[in-house]
Amino acid sequence: MTHFLDINATSPADLRSMIDQAKVMKDARKGQPKGALDADQPLAGQMVALIFEKPSTRTRVSFDVGVRQMGGQTMVLSGSDMQLGHGETIADTARVLSRYVDLIMIRTFEEQTLLEMAEYATVPVINGLTNRTHPCQIMADIQTFEEHRGSIAGKKVVWSGDGNNVFASFAHAAGQFGFDLTFTGPPALDPEMVFVEEARAKGVKVEIERDPVKAVEGADLVVTDTWVSMHDPQSARERRHNQLRPYQVNDALMAHAKSDALFMHCLPAHRDEEATSAVMDGPHSVIFDEAENRLHAQKAVMRYCLGV
Repeated sequence: MTHFLDINATSPADLRSMIDQAKVMKDARKGQPKGALDADQPLAGQMVALIFEKPSTRTRVSFDVGVRQMGGQTMVLSGSDMQLGHGETIADTARVLSRYVDLIMIRTFEEQTLLEMAEYATVPVINGLTNRTHPCQIMADIQTFEEHRGSIAGKKVVWSGDGNNVFASFAHAAGQFGFDLTFTGPPALDPEMVFVEEARAKGVKVEIERDPVKAVEGADLVVTDTWVSMHDPQSARERRHNQLRPYQVNDALMAHAKSDALFMHCLPAHRDEEATSAVMDGPHSVIFDEAENRLHAQKAVMRYCLGV
């Protein structure tokens, strides 16, 4: 069974193949209406379940559109539809869904929910996001960087802010694609060291630098994310803002990166909090290419999982 659960659980060769295929599929659609079907229909006759315990805009739309462009059909299920693990076990849900659909994408909270779904499903499972990792986003980010600057191998990526699930998948990608990674943020929001140490063990440089100016020196790519989650209480929001204000990505900070450095944010953004509008709309920013590439990268992931 070919699942896509995390970047570090997928071979570098398979990851590279997916990135290359995403580029080919994107190029093939140039000039086509958004609703046009791909010339190649690898998902014809296939049914894909899209499970959203955690709400989403980009993940839902990009997967849904991607399946349809490749000739398949989708079944979208929300947390209230499923109530995973409440009443019926996740294992039983996985077994039942496998009788109805050909592929499952799940966006959930707990990593264990994803892992149990994959263990008991008899069809491929894709990690659409968990509280620990977000591999589909980083596949789109790699594709975006390479469209603009060529191979990401050997480049310096700097993450400014909270060491969250998106950073974790960047650390996984550093080890698999061979780029260096620097985290800059307050100690209270450091990433899990297991992600850092695993990447270092694969021979790439992963550093923690508290001074954001020093961190971005020589950066080829600067990345940030929202400071607060939609589920965080107000008290947590205020604390996060106080902790992360020195790590805002603004023009003054970007001036210390390479002159041709790119800026990314997985969106949605709280403009003028984690990053200023001047940066988000400025010459370094590729955030909307990045958002579009969720569609193309995930189509490649689905084809990989289904072997088509």
